[in-house]
Amino acid sequence: MKNRKDSDTTKHSSQTTHSGQKSDSGELRVQDLGRHHHSSRIITASVMLFVMILLTCGVYFSFFDSSNETKASNVSPLFHSEERKVYDPVLPDKAVKLPADFQLHPDFQHEWWHYFASVVDADGQEYGIQWSYFRVATDERETSGWQSPQLYIANVVISSGTTTWKEQRLARGGIGQAGMRNRPFRIWLDNWSWRSLSSTPFPGLLDVQSDEFGMVLTSKTIGPYVLNGDKGYQIKHDLLPIASYSFSAPFLSVQGQLRLEGQPAFAVKGKAWLNKEWGSALLAEGRRGWDWFVFDLDDGRTLSVTQSRHDQQLPYTYGTLADRSGKVISLSDSDISITPLNTSTLPNGRRLPLQWSIEVPESNIKLMTKVVRRDMWLPFVIPYWEGPVSASGSHEAKGFMQLTGY
Repeated sequence: MKNRKDSDTTKHSSQTTHSGQKSDSGELRVQDLGRHHHSSRIITASVMLFVMILLTCGVYFSFFDSSNETKASNVSPLFHSEERKVYDPVLPDKAVKLPADFQLHPDFQHEWWHYFASVVDADGQEYGIQWSYFRVATDERETSGWQSPQLYIANVVISSGTTTWKEQRLARGGIGQAGMRNRPFRIWLDNWSWRSLSSTPFPGLLDVQSDEFGMVLTSKTIGPYVLNGDKGYQIKHDLLPIASYSFSAPFLSVQGQLRLEGQPAFAVKGKAWLNKEWGSALLAEGRRGWDWFVFDLDDGRTLSVTQSRHDQQLPYTYGTLADRSGKVISLSDSDISITPLNTSTLPNGRRLPLQWSIEVPESNIKLMTKVVRRDMWLPFVIPYWEGPVSASGSHEAKGFMQLTGY
């Protein structure tokens, strides 16, 4: 099953490649993409078996009801904790600690990494890069091998102003196809990986290869890590028991190579942002979805804002404002004003609010957003809209927007 631009592809393969080597300075060095690009091999029987496994688990269907009518959300069991399953709770008296919490947390039901990068090539052409890595436990067993309850999903999206390349892969845990090692740091699914030479992700090498595109990107921290919420404990609603652990690396420089549709690899560089979150029952009954924004402001600060939507409850908004000096302002619902300004109909018929007003009055921030490319709907196992945005107003800004539940 080959990936095509502007089309969804779900792949299952066992091929592994490597694209980094140690330099004299001890950092990972990018090699020429062309040297290690291999065609992905897909075994039809394995695909059928894996899809059957997902169907059996109740995973392989849409995340939310696509209807515009007001009714209870059709939340996928992929993120919904059933009563008979017991996972570790998210507690307010436990702070996130680094580097310890770079590792996986298999006692919690869900865990994911999100990486966004805005890069340019030598001609000034801009590209948005999105990489997501999910771990989901189907039950609380601590078994290994084929009995492992862990499932892994990885998404990659590259976009220009006119074209989108995207692909998704899925794998089960316990058999070496996907997972994490902490010393040195490495998370992988098939031949897609993020790795470094230390126990932390940075400096780190993101290596993704598919039939239609590829990238090898080195990311380095140029500012501090940020613990979201209260020392990493992030409340997601003031009236509902929903919370997670979360931290980010919002100050990253990135450089490397992209390969698109058989063209020679070319160099890119820019800025990037990484977030990690984990918890249990993050999509409780009645949660409709969320609207999530991350921005690099022209004054050097970074802003993250999330609006969480629920049935029979007002939306709840929270966020984080940080600068390179280490100053972090945790934002709650009363600190943020977020308003959709314009609703657009996508080619698939879905209606989404693609233009927003975001204000943080106490910090003199007033932004109006604009999408770079309107048709960034990602029809993956969990479908959502995600893509690059710009903003103007009190500041000029670039960033990314993620909309779920529409």
